[in-house]
Amino acid sequence: MTQRNQKNRRCQVCGRDSLHIDLVSAVMVRPAIVSLIEKKVPQWSSEGFICVDDLNDYRVEYIRTILEAERGDLSAIDREVLESMKTQELLSTHIEDEFQASRTLGERLADRIATFGGSWIFIAIFMATVFFWMAINTTYVLLKPFDPFPYILLNLVLSCIAAIQAPIIMMSQNRQEARDRLRAAHDYQINLKAELEIRQLHQKIDHLLSHQWDRLIQIQEIQLEMMRELELQKHTTVRH
Repeated sequence: MTQRNQKNRRCQVCGRDSLHIDLVSAVMVRPAIVSLIEKKVPQWSSEGFICVDDLNDYRVEYIRTILEAERGDLSAIDREVLESMKTQELLSTHIEDEFQASRTLGERLADRIATFGGSWIFIAIFMATVFFWMAINTTYVLLKPFDPFPYILLNLVLSCIAAIQAPIIMMSQNRQEARDRLRAAHDYQINLKAELEIRQLHQKIDHLLSHQWDRLIQIQEIQLEMMRELELQKHTTVRH
């Protein structure tokens, strides 16, 4: 009865019986490998058997598909990152050009006056004018100078210049503060986007690593199964 059962045992893939090859019960085959076998052997049954040679072939094929899927995941992640970089709007723009383009005529004039008033050229011209004014009105005192000592007209002119220059400088400083606030907001947007991009890349890498660990564990388990089967075959051969 036992011999008849052994004769009826055939590999569901190649059709050979147990008298010529070693068979393994279909229940002992991994589900992942079973799904791969079912794609090529529609008549596969969990109650049947498969020979060791065919089982090893499908194991190798399953490992090959795992490695190919891993390379596919890498390329898919690269494509996804590139697409996200292309579709998202770039925030790195030249703030200074946009800020300068939005200036009015009065703001441009205020910036130029403030720039000129804070330069050494203005100081040199200012000191030369004051000394020249004082020299004229001091040398020709007897000839009725237009602004004799203590130079009241000069003081009036200087007070008017200071009164006009102060608000102009304040206007330029306010514009500088507005420029700094705009630049700070722009830097914050860029830093926030970079942080989100880095976080997204970390999530993708973690996802990829978890898949790689699962696949490596599956490959190692398949290798251990094959090593056990080889040891069993050696013991069987030694006994015979």
